[in-house]
Amino acid sequence: MGIEMRTETEMLDLILQIAKTLQVKAVAMSGSRTNPKAPKDEFQDYDVVYVVDDLDNLTSDLSWLDYFGKRIIEQEVVLDHRRLYLMLFEDGNRIDLTLCLKDHIQEWVDSEAGFTVLEDPEHLFEPYSQNLERYWTSPASAIDFEKACNEFWWVSAYVVKGICRKQLLYATDHLYGICQQELLKVLAWQVVSDRGKVNIGKNYKHLFNYLPAEKEKEFSNLLDFSSLDKITQSLFATMELFHQEAQSLAQKMGFNYDKEVAEKMIQYAEERLSNHQLNKVYNLKD
Repeated sequence: MGIEMRTETEMLDLILQIAKTLQVKAVAMSGSRTNPKAPKDEFQDYDVVYVVDDLDNLTSDLSWLDYFGKRIIEQEVVLDHRRLYLMLFEDGNRIDLTLCLKDHIQEWVDSEAGFTVLEDPEHLFEPYSQNLERYWTSPASAIDFEKACNEFWWVSAYVVKGICRKQLLYATDHLYGICQQELLKVLAWQVVSDRGKVNIGKNYKHLFNYLPAEKEKEFSNLLDFSSLDKITQSLFATMELFHQEAQSLAQKMGFNYDKEVAEKMIQYAEERLSNHQLNKVYNLKD
């Protein structure tokens, strides 16, 4: 039988009690738990910051982290004037705890999309305005659009190279990590062109809330990278969708879209990958 998950009230009480024990200067929380509109589920983290006078005192002996509960796994991240302790507990709760020097609160504020102050007797957070639009997408400029298109078509050649060399990981990394990210960017700009500035969330997680359901299905169908043949299919479908969306956005926004380059890159991929398929057939005959 699994360990019962501690409630939000229990976790917040614990976070504040440990802060009091450690004599931290202020406590704040960011992330989805501070957003009343965010869907509630068991995977919501507690994104917490403890504002402190001195990092060394707390980081030289981390045994106090045990007060939060028994951990399955953790990570420590060292940033300029912050230390992050990412902890997943046996009951399923997760805390992403930041220790931040009080003279560098701005550094933490800039890294977050809004926050709620839980304890701040010295009013340390008062001078800082919240970065509420961190994950909001603004309308594309002509230069932004041109760069995105150039990046997409340039990197598509790397995907072709990876497929022809039978380098599945290399091809997948460039296809999903770059080409499809540029496609998501263009889809986000499409939304903005219709609705104005919107919050698409971290890693585009809210993007498809603003698009027709079939658009999400169309994009999801691109995400099969289980073999070189599947990656090849995904590449051509990604090219087709990007070409279609980029032309549509360019027309709507009055941008220049270089159709000739796009069509030549599609042809480049078709020629090399059809030769690659022929070579596979001949190799099988041999």
